[in-house]
Amino acid sequence: MHRIRHLPPPGHVNRPAPAAPALVAVAHGSRDPRAPHAVAALLDRVRELRPGLDVRIGHIELNAPLLPDALHALGAGDAVLVPLLLGRGHHVKHDIPASVADAPALSARVAGPLGPHPLLVEALHDRLTEAGWRASDRDGAVVLAAAGSRDPESAADTRRTARMLGERLGGVPVVPAYASAAAPTVPAAVRALAARGHHRIAVASYFTAPGRFASAAAAHAPWIAAAPLGAHPAMARLVLHRYDRARAAGAGACGIPAHTRFPASA
Repeated sequence: MHRIRHLPPPGHVNRPAPAAPALVAVAHGSRDPRAPHAVAALLDRVRELRPGLDVRIGHIELNAPLLPDALHALGAGDAVLVPLLLGRGHHVKHDIPASVADAPALSARVAGPLGPHPLLVEALHDRLTEAGWRASDRDGAVVLAAAGSRDPESAADTRRTARMLGERLGGVPVVPAYASAAAPTVPAAVRALAARGHHRIAVASYFTAPGRFASAAAAHAPWIAAAPLGAHPAMARLVLHRYDRARAAGAGACGIPAHTRFPASA
């Protein structure tokens, strides 16, 4: 039997598929030397899940490369920026779009922040379990320690994550608390839960990487303190989820305006 060869029509030129946009992960930056290593480990997981994807890092402050330098290194390329941030605060709404605007040769889209999302709750639950939380700890309570922001939408995102984590833990109280710029503080949240009769109070670290705020929050834990989210496998999946959604939302969009409002959706 002779196989039929399907020839391309006359004049047809086989062109390679266009390369996927680079994924530029945007980290806050930290003076804690553990933070860059944690972010690098997370991005290594992302590369393992998506071989061949150009994955880069840019920092808002304190660590190299800074975001403007990372974007200028891409030249006239195509990129999707994924903030490694957990809510809709000033960095997401203003600083990152401003960096994109300063790189006019680059075709760029900016994804929403990582949170809130069920994958974050999966990572938070696992970190608490690693720290010693057990399903039988129904009489316990959790303080969800976050960085804090003056933006009310950022606080709304943290409260939503706290509700989702409480449901994941079977209905135990989960109180959001903040290291700066918002109330209650972590110590105040711990005292409030103790006043309500909770004696096994854990602190869940709602931070992407180790740093000053994460360490300070853990120091106030009267029982157990979970590690930051770091390179948890769910975090790597979430980074790619945000990348894919932003990429699908609109090809070739150059930047986003500073007033863009990201929906608090999965």
